[in-house]
Amino acid sequence: MQVWRSLGWVLMVTGCMGAAAGAWEDRFVWVFGWDLERAQDLPEVVKVLQEAGRNGFNGAVVSFGLDTLCRRSPEFFERLRVVREVCATNGLDLIPAVFSIGYGGGFLAHDRHLAEGLPVKDALFRVEGGVARFVAEGSVALRNGGFEEHRGDRFEHYAFHDQPGEVSFADTNVVHGGGVSMRLENFRSNPHGHGRVMQEVPVRPYRCYRVSLWVRTEGLDPASAFRCLVLAGDRELAPRTFSLPSTGGWRRVHFLFNSLEHDRVRLYAGVWGGRSGRVWLDDWGLEEVGPVSVLRRPGTPVTVCGEADDRVYEEGRDFAPLENPDFNPWRGDSTAAELKRLPGSRIREGERLRVSWYHPMLIHESQVTVCMAEPRLYEIVDHEARLLAEHLRPRRVFLNMDEVRMGGTCGACAGRDMARLLGECVQRLVAALRRHLPEVQVYVWSDMFDPHHNARSNYYLVQGDFTGSWRYVPRDLVMAVWGGSPRPESLAFFAREGFPVLVACYYDADDLRDVAAWQAAAGGLPGVRGFMYTPWTRRYGLLPEFARLLGFPIRSAAAAGRPGEGGPGPAR
Repeated sequence: MQVWRSLGWVLMVTGCMGAAAGAWEDRFVWVFGWDLERAQDLPEVVKVLQEAGRNGFNGAVVSFGLDTLCRRSPEFFERLRVVREVCATNGLDLIPAVFSIGYGGGFLAHDRHLAEGLPVKDALFRVEGGVARFVAEGSVALRNGGFEEHRGDRFEHYAFHDQPGEVSFADTNVVHGGGVSMRLENFRSNPHGHGRVMQEVPVRPYRCYRVSLWVRTEGLDPASAFRCLVLAGDRELAPRTFSLPSTGGWRRVHFLFNSLEHDRVRLYAGVWGGRSGRVWLDDWGLEEVGPVSVLRRPGTPVTVCGEADDRVYEEGRDFAPLENPDFNPWRGDSTAAELKRLPGSRIREGERLRVSWYHPMLIHESQVTVCMAEPRLYEIVDHEARLLAEHLRPRRVFLNMDEVRMGGTCGACAGRDMARLLGECVQRLVAALRRHLPEVQVYVWSDMFDPHHNARSNYYLVQGDFTGSWRYVPRDLVMAVWGGSPRPESLAFFAREGFPVLVACYYDADDLRDVAAWQAAAGGLPGVRGFMYTPWTRRYGLLPEFARLLGFPIRSAAAAGRPGEGGPGPAR
């Protein structure tokens, strides 16, 4: 059977090569995972660029933080100069990848308060000693969060836990607190590899909550199988992932979520798709929290009203700004802000207040989306586009407009048509680039403009619908259709819509079978400009084979530069 698979692979490769040899205008490599602020990264980048040049690539799309040039050190610019020289020596266009909305790190480096916000509405504060502090209302808590109440291996107050006595167990030997924990194992005895526990909990709409849980692992395979979920209806309110070791002692997992319009949520913890190992859970808690991460920008106003008479109080007259001194949108444990009365304030001692604000939300492990409707965003874009032109004058620029997983929730963008807002955002990014680089060719990740991918409704925490977003972007935008497995329906869609296309494939696979399938899917479609070798974990070993498969014109050693030519020089 393996012989026939190998023969089929060879036939597919040779058939595709004959159709595409020398046809591709764009022959790019994605250079990702390095930082030119680190001297040790430069030689590795140079090595990739030289290998790409020798194998007929003509563009290097680089993610070096080139949308934060105003914050870069002299050493960064010296290493960037070396990279430019190596690209020129090896026949590569240096193509900056910039302006991510979904992964807003570049914008947040300028202003952390540009993060998209979720609303907290009418939380209770009480004034004591001239300071109004948050007061949690009601008793929101998980019942039996310490797993102490059980009958054999069945735990009280949970809607379910998978296969008591077979997958889930009461463990009195390994505990974090109290005398019992829940142990999960034997995942293969579950048809899906699951070992989960769930409890439904009442909450107040539009409030911020913190979940905390102590977890221990032993030989968990895969380690990524552990998850915590907060579900309401068909929405996931806390789309988080956690990096736990396969084997490790007790560690606390904690995160925030916003209840939005919901008054009940389902809390899950455990293992999804496990193969082997064991996991222990203990001391699972839920609490309503106050202003631990308050966004301050025009689109995220703080409002303060008297509970008794609905009087609206004014910031700067009645109270000092509600701010976290250690605000960080990537963390949910900032010091809770206090609302301080000002001299002459109309707020009375002992008064009960209703306070509303907005907070950011971390998605997965590190993603913080920024608001597309906040004017300050476009001031930064214009500033950084000008610096890009001054320092690099690139012929091509790549927009990192993928996976915009929040929007439509803060005061600046709530109620907006999200498809139109996304399209207008891209229009403004392109306009800023062409203000300073009039002839620049602009590329963009395709998923947010693809109805077969992420241009849809019910997408993560977005309030609204991205369907139709492709109607609002310039038609000369090159769509980088991406993925590991081929997306023939996406390629055909953009061909019908008249967009030029770059195929961004490979995705750290062990071989190029998927790349060959992408090539077959792209064959005969109008507007396909070429391919990009796209790894995310520095896997560049298949770069030469990728070039051969796609028929890239291999350059001579004299044309491409000998190994070491145009090299990094002394590290700084």
